[in-house]
Amino acid sequence: MLLEDLRLPIVELAKQLQEVRDSLDVVGKEERIALLEDKMAAPGFWDDPAEAQKVAQELTGIKDNIAQYYQLTQRHEDVELLWQMGTEEEDESVYDEVTAALDEMRSELEALQLTLLLSGEYDRNNAILTLHAGAGGTEAQDWAQMLLRMYVRWAEKQGYKVETMDFLAGDEAGVKSATLLISGHNAYGYLRSEKGVHRLVRISPFDASGRRHTSFAAVDVMPEIDDAVSVDINMVDVRVDTYRASGAGGQHINKTDSAVRMTHIPTGVIVQCQSERSQIKNREQCLKLMRAKLFELERKKQENMLSEIAGDYQAIEWGSQIRSYVFHPYNLVKDHRTGSETGNVQAVMDGELTQFIEAYLKGDSK
Repeated sequence: MLLEDLRLPIVELAKQLQEVRDSLDVVGKEERIALLEDKMAAPGFWDDPAEAQKVAQELTGIKDNIAQYYQLTQRHEDVELLWQMGTEEEDESVYDEVTAALDEMRSELEALQLTLLLSGEYDRNNAILTLHAGAGGTEAQDWAQMLLRMYVRWAEKQGYKVETMDFLAGDEAGVKSATLLISGHNAYGYLRSEKGVHRLVRISPFDASGRRHTSFAAVDVMPEIDDAVSVDINMVDVRVDTYRASGAGGQHINKTDSAVRMTHIPTGVIVQCQSERSQIKNREQCLKLMRAKLFELERKKQENMLSEIAGDYQAIEWGSQIRSYVFHPYNLVKDHRTGSETGNVQAVMDGELTQFIEAYLKGDSK
């Protein structure tokens, strides 16, 4: 019977669910849920909004993971029962249904296991992702545009919302720099693996001689910081400049000074936003960026790994890359930190980043 072939996959999935239960510490998490719910029900809980928000966020995150685990466990029991009935009655017609259910559950279980690797304090936050083209003019700017598309595609596949906070078009093609706000549960936790220099090797479409070129672009990722986190910005220390937003090829250029640039004088941090037609909205976006960068700057100081978040990134050049994308003379994407690689370059450029993110998070959790 074909159904007998499914016995081992069903048993293996049960073992994986037990491993997830152990990793989740389901009993401990349920006790924590009860404790947090009691705290939220106490009189005066909302008197301290910042602390209340932290508790509420923690409770939501724990409940989400526990709920996913129990849903998978229940579905496994249902599938196992269907398989048993089909086996006893020698009804091979349920084979396809059981197989499809097992495949779907494996995919969801892998996603849950990946979520469990996100243990950082701000992993659940939205992410602010910034791209900068390296030296090399149009070739590097085109590469930055390709990466921008890759991250937008990845975010869309996750069901995340993508908002352009800033965009500076290339001189002839591509993009010099761009900043995205990617909103969704665990967005920063996943995307922090992408911070660093990305290298491209290909036959340049901008070279009439058809020569091979190497290009670089830098990716920076920061968590969006909500009001529950204290980041003091004294506007006396901030210089605000307004200017006219620029567009690609002279198109869609605002006729008013709606673009905003803010400079935090004590630290030298500079942020800018020109994505909105309203200067007020661009100011709001700039402040959001400023909060994130100052928070990141302080965190790096505390870790004794101060980096120039104001814009002086690691050299965007040979030898500093975290990942290489080779289009010629062969197809390969390789992450130099983890050794993870794939020959399906097009899938990666279409947003298939899970294997690289997972490999990084597994290494980071050790």
